[in-house]
Amino acid sequence: MSEHADQPLYRAYDTALLDLDGVVYAGPRAIDHAVESLAEARAAGMRLAYVTNNASRTPKAVAEHLTELGVAAEPEDVITSAQAAARVVAGKVPAGAAVLVVGGEGLLEAVREHGLRPVRSLDDDPAAVVQGYDATVGWQQLAEASYAVASGLPWVASNTDLTIPTARGTAPGNGTLVAAVRTATGVEPEVAGKPLPPMHRETVIRTGAKRPLVVGDRLDTDIEGAYNGGVDSLLVFTGVSRPEELPEAPAKYRPTYLAADLRGLLRVQPALSAGDGGSYRCGGWTVELRDGALVLAERGEDSYDGLRALCAAAWAAADAPGGSTPKWREALASLGL
Repeated sequence: MSEHADQPLYRAYDTALLDLDGVVYAGPRAIDHAVESLAEARAAGMRLAYVTNNASRTPKAVAEHLTELGVAAEPEDVITSAQAAARVVAGKVPAGAAVLVVGGEGLLEAVREHGLRPVRSLDDDPAAVVQGYDATVGWQQLAEASYAVASGLPWVASNTDLTIPTARGTAPGNGTLVAAVRTATGVEPEVAGKPLPPMHRETVIRTGAKRPLVVGDRLDTDIEGAYNGGVDSLLVFTGVSRPEELPEAPAKYRPTYLAADLRGLLRVQPALSAGDGGSYRCGGWTVELRDGALVLAERGEDSYDGLRALCAAAWAAADAPGGSTPKWREALASLGL
């Protein structure tokens, strides 16, 4: 776990790789404190890149949405799973090859960017299949994909998120559409998006990041993606994941830093330090292990520093040879999160 106790995160890392929905915005509105926090981080010299598993919209469309919300962004600041998938496909087929595209404009543009020719039917002699979410995808596109995959063509999926959030609630995501083709063919696709390495490689290629920090709200995509990429992460609690998911999280779901929201980019993140008997200290908070349970021995100011100390103690106990996770619910409740 990296530590930068002497400087805010926007100075410790050169690039923030930011998830969008649940971190920067929630549907049509910006999340509280996001606009001003990102502006301050950018003004201090941090590169901001917006990384999304949504393959339907083009980077230009995403940048325009961000700008409307007050977040200054250009198309080159946006990295999508469509771009990651198109790069994977380009590595599998000859230059200029036809590719069967199951998806919308975001995926079509990404395929063209690599000099490939999008087509919509197996009759057009494609060399591969690439699939990403779009609201227009229906039976005909899924059937063409199934015919092509069953014929033995390489199949790349932008991501396999089963659901997507919409203004009306939760709707089927690309993973659900991929499942239809998988069921019809018995074939598994190669997946490009978060949390898998192709997406991380795409962000690094496009941003030139040397010291990236992944910022997200989901343990199973954002934080796991950072783990797979071998980089640090900041989990914010403005979206999906909740504090009670952390104490028993496996290693791949363990963030480096925790914050209520994007203001966490602006503050000095205090160092974690281990004490005797399985105790941990962070930012004035001390969590001790007593009789198989974690307890708050000292209190500080920011409860998320206390959560970091609690998680560090829980993870250390669980990871020890023959270890197990101590009781932690009472200590977590005492944090008041």
